[in-house]
Amino acid sequence: RVERFAPAPARAAGPDPGFEVVLARSGRTVVVEPDVSVLDAVRGAGVEVLFSCTEGTCGTCETEVVAGEPEHRDSVLTEEERAAGETMLICVSRCRGRRLVLDL
Repeated sequence: RVERFAPAPARAAGPDPGFEVVLARSGRTVVVEPDVSVLDAVRGAGVEVLFSCTEGTCGTCETEVVAGEPEHRDSVLTEEERAAGETMLICVSRCRGRRLVLDL
């Protein structure tokens, strides 16, 4: 068991271009601007999402990825979970492409 009191050092990440997130349950599309987290963009669109730390250390906002490739920036998922790309922590992680489909 690991408990983190601060996020792990940030992994080298490229630029943060904006991208689209499709909410699979409603079919709505939310634009995530470069300086906004997926969590904040989705909440700004009126979607209720569980969250706590907003630093990628608690795992509360872990969300299923239906399509697209997440760029993981959290301290929770294992390397195997990151490679599988089936979930992501939407408070800190981004998209490697132009579009993600999430189970929201």
